[in-house]
Amino acid sequence: MIPLCEARGMRYIIIGAGAVGGAVGGRLAGAGREVVLVARGAQYEALRTHGLRLVTPDGTHVHRLPAVDGPAALGTLREDDVLVLAVKTQDSVAALDAWGPAPVEGGGTAAERLPLVCAQNGVESQRIALRRFSRVYGVCVWLPATFVEPGVVSAAGAPLTGLLHLGRYPSGTDDTARRIAADLEESRFEAPVVADVTRWQYAKLLDNLANAVEAVSGVIDGDEGRALYRRVRAEGEAVLTAAGLPYAGGDEQRAVRGDKVRLRPPDGVARGGGSSWQSLSRGTGTIEADYLNGEICLLGRLHGVPTPLNDLLRRLANTFARERRAAGSLPVAELARLADEAVAFVQEPGAARP
Repeated sequence: MIPLCEARGMRYIIIGAGAVGGAVGGRLAGAGREVVLVARGAQYEALRTHGLRLVTPDGTHVHRLPAVDGPAALGTLREDDVLVLAVKTQDSVAALDAWGPAPVEGGGTAAERLPLVCAQNGVESQRIALRRFSRVYGVCVWLPATFVEPGVVSAAGAPLTGLLHLGRYPSGTDDTARRIAADLEESRFEAPVVADVTRWQYAKLLDNLANAVEAVSGVIDGDEGRALYRRVRAEGEAVLTAAGLPYAGGDEQRAVRGDKVRLRPPDGVARGGGSSWQSLSRGTGTIEADYLNGEICLLGRLHGVPTPLNDLLRRLANTFARERRAAGSLPVAELARLADEAVAFVQEPGAARP
């Protein structure tokens, strides 16, 4: 069992020390904050044996940090612990069920007493968390990071590593959010504390609708990929409008982000693709499409807005993950054809479903 540290500063327990979790944990540790990494399988073994190697534009940083595979290894949690949930949304329930009942010094459980920060794509994990945890914080994660291999994470953003809007969920701010933000801002992040964090998360969700396009076709920057994404995003915007859910507009986002997080892939490390592309490339067997494109499908069904493109991408991404098909193996022209058929199926009763 890992003994409690004598220092009583805020301790960050990074649940899911993959790309995002590893980048956040590594940068916090580099700024002198106390960090515990939580991982499973080969990642856990690599972190425990060799430490975390964080590769960034300013160099490679090796952090020998406590690594555990669950709450039992820590024993009783501290009153000043902050749980940072950085697993993919499809893994959230298992993680929350494991950490929620963990005892905290002075009495009570983690779910009752400790802050839980959801540093994930989409909006569903914080909903799931709020069923179990009384203090939930949402983060809008703008952080280009890649899981390179067990124990190695690349973060390609510069001069800042990422932009992390942070606030209470479902709304509001407090001193805990401001303390966390202050630690992040000393760790090469910008972390605005906002009372309307979901407004930023829904804006990011619209961007993340492209993840499935990239994952299955490997193309998002070409003309065909961009044209398809515009159609997919338009569906998402129509759904959010119908649901009455506000989101930060493009001009507002650009004004906040500026040139603070520019992509500068470190030498010798190819970034590859985004989080969904990485899931397929690693053959994990799961993907987060149900909580990105699927969030638009859910809201569309609740508010009477057809979402054939997002439903197609959700189904394709899940099929690719389940069957462990290669990332980017569907030609973008074929994906565009399937998209046209999906729209026709909705518009023309009796048309063959793609």
